[in-house]
Amino acid sequence: MTRTEKLFVKLPKSVDCAIITSDVNRAYFTGMRSSAGTFLAFRDKAYLLIDFRYIEKARATVRDAEVIDPGKRLMPMIIELVKRHGAKNMAIESREMTVSSLNSLKKNIRGEVEIIDTDVLSNAIDSMRMVKDAEELACIRKAQEIAEIAFDSILRFIHPGVTERQIALELDRVMLENGAERVSFDTIALTGKNTSMPHGVPSETKVQEGDFVLMDYGAVYRGYHSDMTRTVCVGEPTEEMKRVYDIVLQAQAAAIDAARPGISGSELDFAARHIIEQTGYGENFGHSLGHGVGLEIHEAPNAAPKYSSKLKVGSVITVEPGIYLPGKFGVRIEDFVILTENGCINLTKCAKNIISL
Repeated sequence: MTRTEKLFVKLPKSVDCAIITSDVNRAYFTGMRSSAGTFLAFRDKAYLLIDFRYIEKARATVRDAEVIDPGKRLMPMIIELVKRHGAKNMAIESREMTVSSLNSLKKNIRGEVEIIDTDVLSNAIDSMRMVKDAEELACIRKAQEIAEIAFDSILRFIHPGVTERQIALELDRVMLENGAERVSFDTIALTGKNTSMPHGVPSETKVQEGDFVLMDYGAVYRGYHSDMTRTVCVGEPTEEMKRVYDIVLQAQAAAIDAARPGISGSELDFAARHIIEQTGYGENFGHSLGHGVGLEIHEAPNAAPKYSSKLKVGSVITVEPGIYLPGKFGVRIEDFVILTENGCINLTKCAKNIISL
């Protein structure tokens, strides 16, 4: 069964047509990544309408859809296909399409079909993308392998005097040289007091003896992301640094042990959070435990205090507790796991014991 066929299984039977214009969802259904194009899906056939810049690649790449270059007749072509398939309505990506684009679509369609602007299509796509297939998982594993090559390399690179920006750039360089098509997001590399900022921006601050260095980064392989965080120490950590690190590590281990299909995102978050709260650092863990990873670095499902949805087999989700002490230091340890029938498999293989460089 193709992904388009699976989509219509999830959609109400009353939905005749789906129009997908967001880059990431279009790539999910066609297998081709591009910065333009319209994916138009009916219950019996799908089309990718894409201009001459991408047409050659599309005809060689796209699966399960007819590729058409509409030239300057995009809207007339959409209307023609709607009529050909006898569609009475068209569902849009409510969480992706802008108000301007929706208004333009309605104006051009001119009553040819009813526009379904509820969340029905976005919800169906999210549900599909939450569960990764074997091909997707292979790409995610490869992306993580690339990131871990960078981690092994950076441990030999970090020393007193090197700056946060230099560490970030070195991580990026190694990932790109080892097969990453790009990095998952702007690499975070922080040292000393700056590690108390969960999403701080690398600066010219230099590593000093006794500092923690926190690195949050990932690689992209064939469109799929990896995500990991490690906190290491340059020299010997203080007893307080050791204690905080150990609490974060215990919290993460508890959450990974709890990760299994049927647990809600809030329950998974609590598995780690209650350990941090019991040790008196609850107010210093201000973000949620984790998020889904795939074609986007942040996608469903989530492990967060208010996320009540149940997690499913095949979901990939991060487990990243942290404790952040303003003016002192911060610790975050992040792995990501795939949920299996019996629990989960940790896709992150790097050591998590406190490392002193």
